[in-house]
Amino acid sequence: MSFGQPAVGGTDTEPRCPRHPDAVSYVRCQRCGRPACAQCQLPAAVGVQCVDCVAEQAAATPTPRTSFGGAVREGRPIVTWTLIGVCVVVFLLQLLLPGTTYLLGYAPVLTATEPWRMITSGFLHSPGMLFHILFNMYALWALGQTLEPTLGRARFLAVYLLALVGGSVGILWLGDPLTLVVGASGAIFGLFGALFVIQRRIGADSRGLLIVLAINAALVFFSPSIAWQAHVGGLITGALAAVPLVWAPRGPRRARIQWLGLAGVLVLLVVLTVVRLTITPALM
Repeated sequence: MSFGQPAVGGTDTEPRCPRHPDAVSYVRCQRCGRPACAQCQLPAAVGVQCVDCVAEQAAATPTPRTSFGGAVREGRPIVTWTLIGVCVVVFLLQLLLPGTTYLLGYAPVLTATEPWRMITSGFLHSPGMLFHILFNMYALWALGQTLEPTLGRARFLAVYLLALVGGSVGILWLGDPLTLVVGASGAIFGLFGALFVIQRRIGADSRGLLIVLAINAALVFFSPSIAWQAHVGGLITGALAAVPLVWAPRGPRRARIQWLGLAGVLVLLVVLTVVRLTITPALM
């Protein structure tokens, strides 16, 4: 780092801030001892430290990690609230512009020509059924309170999006090719699947979760409009995505193993999609 030259009219004996050579300062950093002007002073436990020392110390301090390798974040689960916000905004857009549902919804027959619908449909909900979005958003909020802090923001989002696509793959394999499907249910059930794997990993009691899943499975018989295929696809995908996250060994390679595992789940979903399209020419 260049310490600069003394300002015009100054003397070499005047202590000057390394970052701002024109500034004379008799306050020194408690860590490195160099002069620090008012712009470069940061309060420390005793005295002040310069911004360079604070930055160096922050870089050397390990980032706190959750049990499964995610960065510890303070405050609300921001990814969960963001996903809820996006779904609510899109739902309002559906009410204002009814064509949005048909523009972004997913039907297996559209997979080859408009594959993005496998993702966009997960942010839509049935405009005529308010309980649809209310139930899904409540479930997302409840699950996100636990899973996002446990997995970390990036890993939680990855599991959610993979499960969302997995729900569409379930529709592709098990659903009616011509039926338009919307809803975040596949992603929600993916979070249920991930939570189940986590509970098994830490030895927690899973009976309550299994009861919730059984109730949701029973609802299919009372409401034919429920896309149970998306539930199945999302549940399996979420559970698969959670496996590398919770079983990867601790150490410097854990993050790499986790993300490679998530990438493997994505590859599997792509392969299943391609295979289904290949063996069913009517979908091409």
